Amino acid sequence: MEIILKEDVIGLGYKNDIVNVKSGYGRNYLIPQGKGVIASESAKKVLAENLRQQAVKLAKIKADAQAIADKLAGVSLTIATKVSNSGVIYGSVNSLQIADELAKIGFDIDRKKIVVKDVKTVGDFVAVVKLHKEVSAEVPFTVVAEGAPAVEAAPAAEEAPVAEAAPAVEEAPVAEEATEETAE
Repeated sequence: MEIILKEDVIGLGYKNDIVNVKSGYGRNYLIPQGKGVIASESAKKVLAENLRQQAVKLAKIKADAQAIADKLAGVSLTIATKVSNSGVIYGSVNSLQIADELAKIGFDIDRKKIVVKDVKTVGDFVAVVKLHKEVSAEVPFTVVAEGAPAVEAAPAAEEAPVAEAAPAVEEAPVAEEATEETAE
């Protein structure tokens, strides 16, 4: 069954695309939800005429999406989350957290346009923001530990210099004892 999509459907197609779907999916979901119409000959002619009239508008939308993608090219995010001692995140980092972080720096992007793989560990990852069917941007982000694990890492770093300084402290009293024996 051929359907003309009225809006973007993730995993299926974009607005004004003609897609082939199983008849049950089209009749029971896409058409009742207002996400598509049956692609009859008359509907295809109307679509072609509408596309001709909207060509200029679509070019502007694509240019706007490209401008946002260019701005996103220089963006790198840091997401702080609760982490166990083994470096595993409690829960996961998903598109909602990335959308929130982007909103904090001035990008109003719908979380449904952000594609990110399952992130359950601390480290560096990449999210893909699909701004237009022909324009997407990659946003690198780093997941770091917040709160207690970061505090635990700091004392470990402090202990190492103390351990190195300890032999120097031990050597100093030995030198003082030698000086006292020489003085007698």
